[in-house]
Amino acid sequence: MSKFFEVIQNDKETAARLGILHLAHGDVETPVFMPVGTQGTVKGVYHDTLRKIGYKLILGNTYHLYLRPGCEVLNKYGGLHKFSTWDRNILTDSGGFQVFSLSKLRKITDEGVKFSSHIDGSKHLFTPESVIDTEGVIGSDIAMCLDVCTPYGENEKKSREAMYRTHAWAERAIHHYEYLKENNLPHPHSLFGIVQGNFYKNLRKQSAEFINSLPFDGIAIGGLSVGEDDDTFVEYLRYTSPLIDKTRPHYVMGIGTPEYIFEAVENGIDMFDCVLATRIARHGTAFRDSGDISVIKSPFRGKDEPIDPTCTCTACKEYSLGYIHHLFKANEMLGSMLLSEHNLTYLYNLVERIKESIKNGTFKEFKRDYLLMRKG
Repeated sequence: MSKFFEVIQNDKETAARLGILHLAHGDVETPVFMPVGTQGTVKGVYHDTLRKIGYKLILGNTYHLYLRPGCEVLNKYGGLHKFSTWDRNILTDSGGFQVFSLSKLRKITDEGVKFSSHIDGSKHLFTPESVIDTEGVIGSDIAMCLDVCTPYGENEKKSREAMYRTHAWAERAIHHYEYLKENNLPHPHSLFGIVQGNFYKNLRKQSAEFINSLPFDGIAIGGLSVGEDDDTFVEYLRYTSPLIDKTRPHYVMGIGTPEYIFEAVENGIDMFDCVLATRIARHGTAFRDSGDISVIKSPFRGKDEPIDPTCTCTACKEYSLGYIHHLFKANEMLGSMLLSEHNLTYLYNLVERIKESIKNGTFKEFKRDYLLMRKG
């Protein structure tokens, strides 16, 4: 049994499972949805609110935190936990996705990624080693290694080249991480590898085998939810998931719709994150079992009822749909804050219900009934 992760219960009909991550800032039960706090904050939500909802693990972004406030400031405060006053766990992605999305501002070589800051144009270099160093300064409880994420539609030759580079960087990241630990130097508390291979099954299989062979604490499936259609996402999730070492936690980055969460859990994914919950909240959309609603629409003007009478968030306990509709029409920031809390509360409670269904052996039925309800 891994000291970092243990599986508590497996579902009898699917690959869904219950587990526990033993992290530096407290244990985290899985499956787990992680809110995204890109720049050291989940947009529009107090850390205390996240704690009250029940979240024990959130994300930070190495690229953004490296540029602002920068390692000097983070080091002065003793890391992101103290700087942001978040006393629970933090996972940091490597910043690779952000760097690679800046196609006109970066150059990828075997050494690493040279890029220009989107803030002031200053020149920087990310290497597998320097990213681990930065995540050590941040104080990451879980750190992702630097990888090459290729876009949907990339040809097989370029996808293979990117995969080989990802593998070489993964080896360098592991070696540097172990060096830091052995010499008692600042380092993340744990390190995850990333499977790539774009949408080519032969490459996915090869990448999974290679990443499995390295002593990462957990393994992520990269390069999904990058513009492909739903059927392709499901096909490659179902293909790749069984290839990953089952003794380690499995993570799919960037998924946050209820439909994708159910699909991920059914295929043995333990961890997932997305900015979607707070992003759509800022545009007036609220999650509900019966289907998402846009509170900005005219039918909600003057509605004297909550978004969801069963929800425990501040928006649902204290305010009417009519009032929240008014806040958005008046461009008041409280509307976005309330809906962000609602959507994060909704996803937290949904995952809790999923965990309960796995525990009770009813996951498959719960998924079927829930998705039918969502479709109306």
